[in-house]
Amino acid sequence: MAKISINLTSGTVAKDNTVIGIDLGTTNSLIATVRESDRQPYCITKDDDSIIPSALYFGEQIQVGKKAIEMLVEEPENTIYSIKRLLGKSYQDIENHNHKLNYTIIDEEDKLVKVRIGTKSYSPVELSSYILRELKTVAENKLGSTVSKVVITVPAYFNDSQRQATRDAGKLAGLDVLRIINEPTAASLAYGIGQNTDEPKTVAVYDLGGGTFDISILNIHAGIFEVLSTNGDTYLGGDDIDKKIVAFWMAKNRLDPDSPSEHQLLRLTAEKAKKELSSKETFSTSINLSKKEIELFLSRVQLNELLIPLLNQTMDCCQRALKDAELIATDIDEIVLVGGSTRTPAVKNAVQQFFSSAKINDTLNPDEVVALGAAIEADILAGNRKDMLLLDVTPLSLGIETLGGLMDVLIPRNTKIPTKLRKEYTTSVDGQVNLLVNIYQGERELVSDNRKLGEFVLKGIPAMPAGLPKIAMTFMLNADGILQVSAEETRSGVKQTVEMTPQYGLTDDEIKLMLSNSILHAQSDLDIRSFVEAKTEAEQLIYATQKFTREHTDLLLEANIVIINEYIREIQNAIENKDRDAIIKHADSLNIYSRQFAEKAMDKNIAKALQGKKIE
Repeated sequence: MAKISINLTSGTVAKDNTVIGIDLGTTNSLIATVRESDRQPYCITKDDDSIIPSALYFGEQIQVGKKAIEMLVEEPENTIYSIKRLLGKSYQDIENHNHKLNYTIIDEEDKLVKVRIGTKSYSPVELSSYILRELKTVAENKLGSTVSKVVITVPAYFNDSQRQATRDAGKLAGLDVLRIINEPTAASLAYGIGQNTDEPKTVAVYDLGGGTFDISILNIHAGIFEVLSTNGDTYLGGDDIDKKIVAFWMAKNRLDPDSPSEHQLLRLTAEKAKKELSSKETFSTSINLSKKEIELFLSRVQLNELLIPLLNQTMDCCQRALKDAELIATDIDEIVLVGGSTRTPAVKNAVQQFFSSAKINDTLNPDEVVALGAAIEADILAGNRKDMLLLDVTPLSLGIETLGGLMDVLIPRNTKIPTKLRKEYTTSVDGQVNLLVNIYQGERELVSDNRKLGEFVLKGIPAMPAGLPKIAMTFMLNADGILQVSAEETRSGVKQTVEMTPQYGLTDDEIKLMLSNSILHAQSDLDIRSFVEAKTEAEQLIYATQKFTREHTDLLLEANIVIINEYIREIQNAIENKDRDAIIKHADSLNIYSRQFAEKAMDKNIAKALQGKKIE
């Protein structure tokens, strides 16, 4: 039985209804739960099939799954698929891939991508909720009980926006999403890797799904799952195998389909060929195109040749994932194969050759393995398994903008989540009552080179001299990868909190680009940061010195002021010339020269404070 609530501090929960695991896939979705009798996970089926296509057809009624796929040939413009690609994305994020979709993508004023179907438009969250609602109904019909609590899997590279969009889709479908977990973590969990031994395991999860490819490197030890690195291609998958087969047939038979429905018929036939060639040496069939009967043939040898470029792409991703994890192929102990396309013998052989010394785990259905792992995680959250802990990492550093436009990191890249970090800041201007907090994601030294997640204003700071307010900034990244930022002026208790659900998502390619740019520009970024820090400190020194000279004219002679102003001019010239060393040199000189006057002012204030008081 599942539990109504989970107290993260005490772990106490109250029993109610079933908790299920959902693999919300780009091409197909699955549902799984755990048997009461032996606590083993299994997939829930509909019409004796565990796979439910992640497709929607909009006709007189909304159809989900296989019925929608059947309409893909007849009405492709009213049939929606691969909606997962659009979750948490803006129109600008996906406009270069528009041509890969049969349906219409529109750019509305709120900048969030929407899908036009007939006269209506739908957000990806709404469309995903229809799929989740269907999965909920299938589970309830099969189990004979209400289902409201779920664990949903997402790719390891999904960012805050995409994870939150997945949660929102679940909520819209009437589901309480207890946890979002990474797909490779779920797949490893399904095989129980690392659960029955004290020996740590390094695992590669090779996931070739219908529309995407992901490779993840995990360290698993005593029930603790740690994602070391991820890589992949969001537009590389089993669908690309189908497209290569279609292109091969079109070239060989000089075909020129004259309608979208004929294109879809060819694609579905190619998918059938791919599946049959996993166990047979040849495939042949005939279809009707342009009112002609066309004979189609494909051998496994021909398919293997077509697959070479695709497999090379996946191996390049594997190599990059190993590099990010600071490992080599022989460091991998075990491989988990995920996705129906890994049944293809050429794919399995390529993986085995690349990770030559690793054991391949392929005994579970590769289509079901992620859903099975999600069901196990659901069982953990229901309080039925005390021996497992899942740890993921954040792919990019998180921080705020400080003086001079610098990035100050609070949560570094690859920090294990969930995590919570706190750091103290102060004001830079006298009497400052509001503080603008800009939150960024990235690896560069200047915020202008990073990605802005959001902003908020901490209002009501008591007016005090610069440097006196104590502002505690707290970053909390939960197990779903959702970031909550709070700022509190500790003297007064003034506080402001915001949850980061960015409007625009990052693709894994953009994450890789940000990381490579941080390496490429590392030295120049450090030089710029060093200059900006020196400039900022010097400007604060000038501000404090000029304020001092205005308030303590009785302690300074005209000649002293002339010398001070000369030092200030030298600092300003050095700033203008962007000469960091000169800035530091002249700032040090000003500090040394003005110290005598600061000491006089201190003596004067002490004397004033003691005036009329008897000291014994």
